[in-house]
Amino acid sequence: MDVAIVGGGLVGASLASALAPLIERAGLSVAVIEAAPLLEMTDAPFQPSFDARASAIAQGSADHFADMGLWQAMAEHAAPIRRIHISERGRFGATRLSGEELGVAALGHVIPNAWMGRVLHRRLAELPIAWHCPARVEEIAPVADGHALTLSDGECLEAGLTVLADGGRSGLKERLGIESDRHPYDQVALIASVELSRPHDGEAWERFTADGPIALLPLRGQAMELVWTHPLGAEQRRMALSDRDFLAELQQAFGDRAGRFRRVGSRHAYPLSLVTARETTRPGLAVLGNAAHALHPVAGQGFNLALRGVMDLVAAMEAGRERGETPGSAAMLADFESRRHADRHNVIRFSDGLVRLFGIDSALLSRARAAGLVGLNLAGPLRRGLARRAMGLER
Repeated sequence: MDVAIVGGGLVGASLASALAPLIERAGLSVAVIEAAPLLEMTDAPFQPSFDARASAIAQGSADHFADMGLWQAMAEHAAPIRRIHISERGRFGATRLSGEELGVAALGHVIPNAWMGRVLHRRLAELPIAWHCPARVEEIAPVADGHALTLSDGECLEAGLTVLADGGRSGLKERLGIESDRHPYDQVALIASVELSRPHDGEAWERFTADGPIALLPLRGQAMELVWTHPLGAEQRRMALSDRDFLAELQQAFGDRAGRFRRVGSRHAYPLSLVTARETTRPGLAVLGNAAHALHPVAGQGFNLALRGVMDLVAAMEAGRERGETPGSAAMLADFESRRHADRHNVIRFSDGLVRLFGIDSALLSRARAAGLVGLNLAGPLRRGLARRAMGLER
């Protein structure tokens, strides 16, 4: 195979979809290895669950899906983010961003992960891709022109370029000797769907509290995706609360600006760390998505950063093909790394800095943060520049 993609989730499936022009025009041979069974690909109407996990898609990511010919389908179950309100609990001052100010219909969109997966996998079903699902990579080893992969379904592959897009827990990086830097935040994200007493009108909220940030992302109807950050261990009590008591504590922590919280779905908790792979490329190998970097959700940049990595890898492969280079060549991967370095560094630094800045409990610093939010709201050009970067429209 020219390319073997380990992981058929959102990142791996996005890469395979973005490779469609090279598959169709240039005969690129691609294999996808996915451990979990495929999502149901029926023509039955999609019924998003109230409890379904969702992802925030920046406008730049929506543009990338449009380039793949997928955005029209994606948008069927997307909720637009028209405005973002950023504030600190108990302090005067806030920053507001709006699509209208930037001349766009939406700053981003929130889409159920299951729907994104269905759209992507339907596209892949149209392509001549070698699917190995469910299957795991049992062994991986460098060979002269790439890597040899032994799969749990009994197949053995050799690929000029192997892409690790299987998240951070497969162990393949470790087996290849790729180390990661880990910085635990000693925080846990509690995630659930909540319903409000009034329409959200496409407004997203980022509310910094003494215990950690609370983010609310608009979903269809009056529902919102809640991401509530807790100190490590503190989430256990709230996970055990009744729905009524949980909503009461959420209301007290967030305040009334978004309305009254009147329903909550299933709650899930995830420990938070900043994880960055020390190597994202080797001859014949590239690392993407959470396998390359796992970020705090405070800035909502994890999947958007990963998708830009997908598009940069495809662009480097197309440029390399024009120069006569094969997928996985050192020159092609050096080109990919040069495209990614600044964007990856800046987003990781911004997300980590935001967590640490608002995580310091200091009255003096809290007043400075409040003044900064006011100043940012007044400084139109600076605010718009930050917004365009967060939207993935500038780097």
